[in-house]
Amino acid sequence: MRVCGVDEAGRGPLAGPVYAAAVILDPASPIGGLADSKALSASRRDELAGQIHRHALAWAIASASVAEIDAINILQASLLAMRRAVEQLNVVPGEVLVDGIHCPVIAYPVRAIVRGDSQIAAISAASILAKTARDAEMLRLHQLYPNYGLDRHKGYPTAAHLAALQRHGVCEIHRRSYAPVRRLLRD
Repeated sequence: MRVCGVDEAGRGPLAGPVYAAAVILDPASPIGGLADSKALSASRRDELAGQIHRHALAWAIASASVAEIDAINILQASLLAMRRAVEQLNVVPGEVLVDGIHCPVIAYPVRAIVRGDSQIAAISAASILAKTARDAEMLRLHQLYPNYGLDRHKGYPTAAHLAALQRHGVCEIHRRSYAPVRRLLRD
């Protein structure tokens, strides 16, 4: 049975879209070193992402926008990005395994696995693709909005990002439904 791993990246940041990836690994082309993306260095993630792109049976990356996050909440936006990623696959999965406790509504058998990104290779691969794609998008957004330091913190609520928000205000890439951003808009 073809197992599809799914994971997301970017639920916690104050800025930018949330990303998800779906990966069906090829048992004939194993990829060594797959692990939860948070446990890997950026250079190792990039190296593994290249291997996943070359050797997986199928992979897809999708996102949900800041507007979607603000409209339907981050959990629903994450599930939407996951569904979009699975629906983009060019290979039909037999089962979809999702990191965490929530599953997107999709047309395939689906199961949530807590800490799946550190236990299931296909979920680890999805974790890596989602993280590298989101990081690349945040670097692109940094070019458009250099005052916020997105190249360093990727939109997470670090002291530097919060200080930049105080100094420069909220811009279109910020999630208005998140409390720190909402507070600034009220003040």
